[in-house]
Amino acid sequence: MLGRLARYLRFLGHDTAYARGELDAAIAERARVEQRVLLTRDRALAARAPGALLLISPALDEQLRTVRRAYPQYRYALTFERCTLCNGRLAPAPAGDARGTLPGAPAARNGRALTVFLCDQCGHAYWEGSHTANIRTRVSEVFAVL
Repeated sequence: MLGRLARYLRFLGHDTAYARGELDAAIAERARVEQRVLLTRDRALAARAPGALLLISPALDEQLRTVRRAYPQYRYALTFERCTLCNGRLAPAPAGDARGTLPGAPAARNGRALTVFLCDQCGHAYWEGSHTANIRTRVSEVFAVL
């Protein structure tokens, strides 16, 4: 239920696990064992997991604000260093790596060579595009209102 929030936390560089299809007991135990903050919209799960943060709003912007208010000590600047799919780390594609050449991706942007980043776990490719500018704008607007 918080998949979009998990993606945005990964944009911010946070090591974010996303539990899909797991039972509440398993989710609570995983959070405990891995020493993670459990974010949930499920009241019963929040009640059974010490330190869980219950998110009331279904709106992504308000969820991000709630997390920042609850944990102001964490970083909230965009880093784009984690894969939004699997949470792996991103690194520039090595020179000459065929995965660094993406069909349909522009070879250069504003006179600069396009840098492609690859996930070290799943191999998914990322590059700076209009979607990145949209994410930057959204995060800036979300955190301007606290």
